Amino acid sequence: MKVEIKIPSVGESITEVTIAQIFKESGAYVRQDEEILEIETDKVNQMVYATEEGVLTLTVKPDETVKVGASIGSIDTDAKKPQEDAPPKEKAAPQEQAKAPPAPTDDARKSEQSYVQELTPQEKEEAPAPVQKEPAPSQEGRGERRERMTKLRKLIAKRLVEVKNQTALLTTFNEVDMSSVMKLRKSEQESFTKKHGVKLGFMSFFVKATISALQKYPSINAMIDGEEIVYRDYCDIGIAVGTEKGLMVPVVRNAEKMSYAQIEQEIKKYAEKARSGKISVDDLQGGTFTISNGGVYGSMLSTPILNPPQSGILGMHNIQDRPVAIDGKVEIRPMMYLALSYDHRIVDGKESIEFLVHIKKVLEDPTRALLDL
Repeated sequence: MKVEIKIPSVGESITEVTIAQIFKESGAYVRQDEEILEIETDKVNQMVYATEEGVLTLTVKPDETVKVGASIGSIDTDAKKPQEDAPPKEKAAPQEQAKAPPAPTDDARKSEQSYVQELTPQEKEEAPAPVQKEPAPSQEGRGERRERMTKLRKLIAKRLVEVKNQTALLTTFNEVDMSSVMKLRKSEQESFTKKHGVKLGFMSFFVKATISALQKYPSINAMIDGEEIVYRDYCDIGIAVGTEKGLMVPVVRNAEKMSYAQIEQEIKKYAEKARSGKISVDDLQGGTFTISNGGVYGSMLSTPILNPPQSGILGMHNIQDRPVAIDGKVEIRPMMYLALSYDHRIVDGKESIEFLVHIKKVLEDPTRALLDL
């Protein structure tokens, strides 16, 4: 029996995809759930898996554009599994070594000696030394290669330019003492992990602090639509995740209703889906605010770029021990720089600064989020 392979739906707004990579060629024997090929759109990449076991036939090639739902091949489930390869044959005997060049004959030696003997001592001294040819410059390490830009990368490039041209982008900075958060994570990590099956990370603290600030400063959770400002009473927080395919921002929806454990579970789920290529367009759509953590790559300070039509994005950075003044004394504390990029068309400078200061206060005293301070 032949089972058709069709292009799966990757989102309501997507009608066609591009064949990015083919992992199993026509004629190959595939097992159920084995990766066959990868499809890409301008929003997400997704794997297509074998639904049955058998011999594969494909009718598409890399870079080909195909409609969603179209048939791209089949799997013959009645075909027999190929036998294991036979053991390699013995290697043929090595060819005879190339014969050494013939030694110079006696006549040749005599001719060389007679030429040298015919020169006078003065001529021998004045005779020019043989010219040594300079070796040609090495071309090693100067190779080039070209790769087709993926639809996702093209979309990222396009949107970054649009943000620059269509928003009044501004960034404000602050720093936060992470001592309280780190102490709380250390004391409660074992019991938290045992109860919820996920580690207590830094991100849930930042999400909670951000939600508290968004509820206090609603314009940073709003967006511009034509000549109107749309205010949202919910917080859909995008969490930027770096993958081999590029930056993806899955959205934790209604995060204001979630506990620390629920936030951590959502983040873990989306991160695993993004890195395995199983994330869907629906996972990436929407969002009212974004958090980006460049600190995991060692970044000390950066200016994050907005994810339109959102009006704000929070940048987290690397935690480093630094000397700071505490009650008139110098102490070493784990410090992190924070950056808030915002659309100055809708968010005023005073508001953006107070927003970031509020996040700082909640992180330095996590009980403030619980008490709604």
